[in-house]
Amino acid sequence: MKKTKENSTHYFWGNNCSGWHLVKSKKISVIQELMKPNTEEQKHYHKFSEQFFYILKGIAIFEIEDEIIEVESGNGIHILPKIRHKIKNNTKRELEFLVISQPSTEKDRFNVN
Repeated sequence: MKKTKENSTHYFWGNNCSGWHLVKSKKISVIQELMKPNTEEQKHYHKFSEQFFYILKGIAIFEIEDEIIEVESGNGIHILPKIRHKIKNNTKRELEFLVISQPSTEKDRFNVN
């Protein structure tokens, strides 16, 4: 089945950010997400899931453990299980990206301070 944002389940998260589940199963999750300007998520980790973020539009700032990494459109970043991380959009433009998780992060997200 052809998947688009229009025929995928939509949800809101954070401060008016959006996500679309393009693929959602226990073994893998593919989500297209849109972050509004000057937004960020809470730092967290996954015990079992590894993730790959691919930036479609904009510039993402990742805080991975205590390191800050800037990732621009056309590039991605791989995050292994048990690594504390968060993504931020510090710009005045929207940030759009894909996040691929294997296995799914459902019930495998643990927020940290």
